[in-house]
Amino acid sequence: MTAFLDTNVLIRHLTGDPPEPATRATAFLSTADELLLPDFILAETIYVLESFYEVPIEDVAQMVRSILAFPPIRTLDPALLLRSLEIYETHRIDYTEAYLIASAERAGVADVASFDRSIDRVATITRIEP
Repeated sequence: MTAFLDTNVLIRHLTGDPPEPATRATAFLSTADELLLPDFILAETIYVLESFYEVPIEDVAQMVRSILAFPPIRTLDPALLLRSLEIYETHRIDYTEAYLIASAERAGVADVASFDRSIDRVATITRIEP
């Protein structure tokens, strides 16, 4: 079976909360042949783990790496997601900003237009404030 994967399945599996849906989520993941994981679902998963469950960045990063390494998981660009995760964890910036920076790097674009000063922590790009 091939299916797109939603955030709530990942959250239930990763947190065990609540127990009954978590058990079903884990069982589903263990029997799937191919699970398609859109980038925005991964970003939402990170956001929920950080904000609602207050999981530390290092633990979130490890959880996401385990998701991406899970054989049935398919993403459009795994290398981009791993680079985003590296920036997120190393520079301690929001994952969406890390994804933006990794996308700029991948595209060979040196400038990112943003008001977010946390981007300045990453030396590979230059933030341009409008």
